[in-house]
Amino acid sequence: MFTGIIETLGVIQEIKKEKDNIHITVNTSLVTELKIDQSIAHNGICLTVVDITDSCYTATAIGETIKKTTISHWQTNEIINLERAMKLGDRLDGHIVQGHVDQIGKCSIAEETNGSWFYTFDYDDSLGNITIEKGSITVNGVSLTVVDSGKNKFSVAIIPYTYEHTNFKKIEVGTKVNLEFDVIGKYVSKLYSNK
Repeated sequence: MFTGIIETLGVIQEIKKEKDNIHITVNTSLVTELKIDQSIAHNGICLTVVDITDSCYTATAIGETIKKTTISHWQTNEIINLERAMKLGDRLDGHIVQGHVDQIGKCSIAEETNGSWFYTFDYDDSLGNITIEKGSITVNGVSLTVVDSGKNKFSVAIIPYTYEHTNFKKIEVGTKVNLEFDVIGKYVSKLYSNK
């Protein structure tokens, strides 16, 4: 479980393919606090640490994860959002995030709006995912509040702190992102669709 509050950024040092898997080596200031088998959200994708060196760690993504996320588009030197799993008893400052990406979205609007930033993301609504105004959404692992909600799109507003401390500053029109829709909303939607 995660909260969608990004701890730090990491830089991809190496991407290595092995059969259907991809091994991602990340350089981050968190490395001294990590241990093997720990779960970390990478742009919202929960991956397990499998190796640690002095300045980097490696996590592995399997074929199913690669198909549903933006991992296949990642490149070396790319900056990614990182969050370790929350501890029991910690504050839940964002919302309940599983680290299980539902689908990929695409940025259609990215603009500065007098001190903050406004983004619109399009997604394939045939998969049954929905957003609601003032509801929660996770974009590249960042817990956000939906400003506007449409049939196959939604908008979010980003404060300067979030813009500076996440990889949102790299998102522009056409950028693909990982989307995790609100887990409570997914359960409610599933209950109503089964009636």
